[in-house]
Amino acid sequence: MTPRDSLLSPPEDSQFLAWDKALGRRFMLFVDTEEEFDWDAPFDRDATQVTALDGLARGQAYFAAAGVRPVYLVDYPIVQNNAAVALLREWLADGSADVGAHLHPWVTPPHEELVNPRNSFAGNLPPDLERAKLLAQCTYMEERLGVRPLAYRAGRYGIGDATAQSLLEAGFVLDCSIRSRFDYSAHHGPDFSGLPLRPYRLGPDHRLVELPLSTAFTGHLGRAGERLHRLASRWGKASGALSRAGLFTRVPLTPEGVSARECVAAIDSLIEEDVPVLSFSFHSPTLEPGHTGYVRTAADLDVFYRWWDVVLDHLARRSILPMGLCDFLAATGAVTKDERSCQAA
Repeated sequence: MTPRDSLLSPPEDSQFLAWDKALGRRFMLFVDTEEEFDWDAPFDRDATQVTALDGLARGQAYFAAAGVRPVYLVDYPIVQNNAAVALLREWLADGSADVGAHLHPWVTPPHEELVNPRNSFAGNLPPDLERAKLLAQCTYMEERLGVRPLAYRAGRYGIGDATAQSLLEAGFVLDCSIRSRFDYSAHHGPDFSGLPLRPYRLGPDHRLVELPLSTAFTGHLGRAGERLHRLASRWGKASGALSRAGLFTRVPLTPEGVSARECVAAIDSLIEEDVPVLSFSFHSPTLEPGHTGYVRTAADLDVFYRWWDVVLDHLARRSILPMGLCDFLAATGAVTKDERSCQAA
């Protein structure tokens, strides 16, 4: 493994994907589909409860009616749950959703590491252990869902220098773990500062496709937002003060903690940056009240769906169409056209 093979290495110009202009600008939705747990409590191997399935089913019905084909990035406790598996197999069979893998190392076998904040980022584990957990996840998904995942997102975005090789050995072709414009190094995690928003190839022999999560800087100084954000972060609360002043705001494409108005501005900013594929995401427990801080009540859930009404309407007005996983992989050359049914269960 050379430094250039790491998922954390910035790409060279030749690694960026040539996007077919005939496809237009597109967007994809990734759902980190996981157990419910207290985000403020210590990590716990026994916190594997999966109960928010009515919310998941309602969300799927909403997105299917809107013509959006979500990618459910599922972790080990989800695949252990018979009711969740039944829903996912139904959606795979009718072509209304795709699946990928999401790794929370503390609840995924083999359980050889200490459970602590540093080890909650799979990329910090010994490479052999990270690889073993990935293979266990993939084998279990194939057994339970009838598909082997092609797309991967590390839980907590926790990739490391050896992750690319492990993904290739497990049969993945797409990584979507890079959260551009975020830095988790203060919490033992990766630093994604300076990494791009456009899709590109990376890893050994550039055999992996990377689709970063989308984050824009908006405001009067938005064009210089990333550089200013790094500087302001060194000054404690300065970044928040500059945001409140309307100078620049960092806005990820998610309904979690982001208003619809902010997201609309972020979409427009990403269009100006000529990002060809916008990547939206949220966590599956948010689909039912009481599991995350983003949706605590039924009223909060109504706000969640109104958020999507506004955002999907704006995407349509900007002629940004939804895209499913297999069509995206075919467009990047990661699979052939004959493999467009790559997620059929």
